[in-house]
Amino acid sequence: MNFNAHSTDRVPGGPARRSFLARTLPAQMLIGLVLGCLIGHFFPDIGKSLVPLRDAFISALRMIVIPLVFASISLGVYNMGRNISVLGRIIGAVFIWFFLATGVCISLGLVLNAVFHPGVGADLSVAGAIPAQAGLKINLAQFLIELIPTNIVAAMAQQKVLQVLIFGILFGAALSKIGQVGGESVAHMLHGVQLAMMKIVQWIISLAPLAVLAAMAWLFASQGAATIIALAKLVMTLYIGLALAVVLMWVVMFACGHNPFSVTRNISGALLLAFTTRSSEATLPILMDILEVKMRVPNRIVSTVLPLGYSFNQDGTSLYISLAVAFVVEAHHITLTLPAILTIIVTGLIATKGMANVSGGGLLAATTVLVALGLPVESVAILAAIDIFLDMGRTTINVFGNTVAVLLVNRLTKSRSEEPTRAPTSLAQTDDRTA
Repeated sequence: MNFNAHSTDRVPGGPARRSFLARTLPAQMLIGLVLGCLIGHFFPDIGKSLVPLRDAFISALRMIVIPLVFASISLGVYNMGRNISVLGRIIGAVFIWFFLATGVCISLGLVLNAVFHPGVGADLSVAGAIPAQAGLKINLAQFLIELIPTNIVAAMAQQKVLQVLIFGILFGAALSKIGQVGGESVAHMLHGVQLAMMKIVQWIISLAPLAVLAAMAWLFASQGAATIIALAKLVMTLYIGLALAVVLMWVVMFACGHNPFSVTRNISGALLLAFTTRSSEATLPILMDILEVKMRVPNRIVSTVLPLGYSFNQDGTSLYISLAVAFVVEAHHITLTLPAILTIIVTGLIATKGMANVSGGGLLAATTVLVALGLPVESVAILAAIDIFLDMGRTTINVFGNTVAVLLVNRLTKSRSEEPTRAPTSLAQTDDRTA
């Protein structure tokens, strides 16, 4: 039995129902962005006094990071272990690709940051002091040793995210091996914890417009337009990175024997839907139909790889996380060192596998990496102000990347297109979005 969390109510056989407030959240955040800039520019004293609203939002996010990360990672690994034992070669191939693609996209984000430096010119150092224990200048041996927690309860209390991630991986793997009775009962409990945390996340994210207003009012009051320009550079750099990711995926498609331009044209409707709705969930039935009927990919490949990809393969989100975290690091006037880069890569590889089903998962995953680095997470409220523009692009690439995964696994497993196809089922996983 797989445990997949859903962050919204569903109509049987149909898409998730979202409340009016959830549907209008992006517009609310844009209004908060504009109002915050106006307040900070014309009433700077008021703008500076709104900082507590931003801090309350950040504290609420930090409150749920550890329980959500532990439950999500443990359940993800538990499902991986059970699926690998049942489906064998297909699942083994797909998860190798998922982690490889995630690693490439995270690395691409770091390379783009090194080229364009969007965080240079912004000054977020006044947003929060860098703790003395920030994990930015430790040596490699110490970094590896400290991955192993001596006391998992203490690690959770101290928000040592990497140690919690490692323990969660081991815990989930152990659950998948101890048998149906013990494993499933604990997994049910973790599933309940995850659902409860996700409901709290929805409540917190619903307050994001106030946090955006407060953060932008403070920024304009203290720095003027410098950080706004830097954020615009971040958006531009992300879309350059997403374009490069598409080129790399085209190369993989060509290696699989497909015409990349023909494939892109075939799935263009699903990609446009992902871009405009910022939801991979809405594209799943359409994409399954295209892959099975138009492209003759066997149903057993599509129905296995695509839903798993929506949970575990978030290529656009992976690129965003590394770029956004590097932006925050440079905006604090810190040079990225090897330990910091390793922390971003390792935490990003794991965090994206645990946040795919979580509303606002991109922001939460970025928060997770910032906590792992020991950096102040107040910058998350600033990133939230432009998240709608970032989310449209990264969701589109998430869908594109999962299409590539289906074609690649079909090629690697030497599947035959003679297998009869059937109408796709309306399986769906919630994608990274802010509502």
